[in-house]
Amino acid sequence: MSECTHVAELPRPEPVPSAQTCPECLVVGSHPVQLRLCLWCGYVACCDSSPLKHATAHYHETGHPVMRSFEPGETWRWCFVDGSIV
Repeated sequence: MSECTHVAELPRPEPVPSAQTCPECLVVGSHPVQLRLCLWCGYVACCDSSPLKHATAHYHETGHPVMRSFEPGETWRWCFVDGSIV
């Protein structure tokens, strides 16, 4: 894993999660496969393996570049801008 310029710009400490699951999935009755946490604002959304891909939609709507896994025991981060694990 490598550092990207977007990681250095993230708020510290990490934002508090906005929910425990993807709220947009709840509204439409969909089930997230896995969850992601936006490291800029704390928004919780479903991953691209989920039917509605709300984490990617959040990036496109907000420009917040880095999310991390919100699954127990996972700490990896993804930069949408760089298209890589950071």
